[in-house]
Amino acid sequence: MALALQTFATVKDANAALKAAGTRYLGGGTLVVRAANEGDVSVSGLVRSTDPALSAIEINDGKVSIGASVTMAAIAGHPDLGALARAARAVGGPAIRNMATVGGNLFAPAPYGDFAVALLALDAAVGTGDAELPIETFLADRDNSRAIVTYVRFALPKGDSFRFLKVSRIKPKGVSVLSIAVVLEHAGNGTVSSARIALGCMADRPVRARAAENALFGKTLDPDGIASALAAVGEGIAPITDPIASAWYRAEVLPVHLGRLLLG
Repeated sequence: MALALQTFATVKDANAALKAAGTRYLGGGTLVVRAANEGDVSVSGLVRSTDPALSAIEINDGKVSIGASVTMAAIAGHPDLGALARAARAVGGPAIRNMATVGGNLFAPAPYGDFAVALLALDAAVGTGDAELPIETFLADRDNSRAIVTYVRFALPKGDSFRFLKVSRIKPKGVSVLSIAVVLEHAGNGTVSSARIALGCMADRPVRARAAENALFGKTLDPDGIASALAAVGEGIAPITDPIASAWYRAEVLPVHLGRLLLG
């Protein structure tokens, strides 16, 4: 199937072109091109933008802004984004990481979208044209979004406060059984003062484990301290079933892997 490709110098012009029926935005192409190649007849035209801001990484005063066209390979190799390198390297193999973009990963359906799980734990904001949305708001309505994502913005995690784990059957680039990202803050007495836990493959898009987050408050990171969080992590989840794993299996192993991540 032949696809028309339009390239625009600005995001504004590209957004205008996306109003036409059948058009899809082309970033790295790992999602939309595959869909077209597999016979998705709803895709009749592709739109892209060469706006330099889409490929920029800016770090100022502990705040990070990453353009939507920045690739996983660029993040994994950036000297100041070491905390995110593991999450970026969880996306496919080297060839995929050279193409897969931050913006595209936000739209990736489970069992993909591992980097979006990390961004959810980091409480990122998502820029879409003139609007900036909390990532949870964006993910909840992403299927209806027609505006081009331009950037993600978040606070750079301090020390070892950010943790990420991807579980797969094939190493190192297999599809996820599940993924977990955690951001923890500690009080002066060593107990957890706040926690954000994001899960992949526990719904059709990344979700927060709020019951587990609440259960960690005021606890220490030891087997007794995290027990209530592990018991609560399954509340509200709806794991997917696919050829990689069943929903039952994903729910069963989730607390095991969360425990390993929390205990380091």
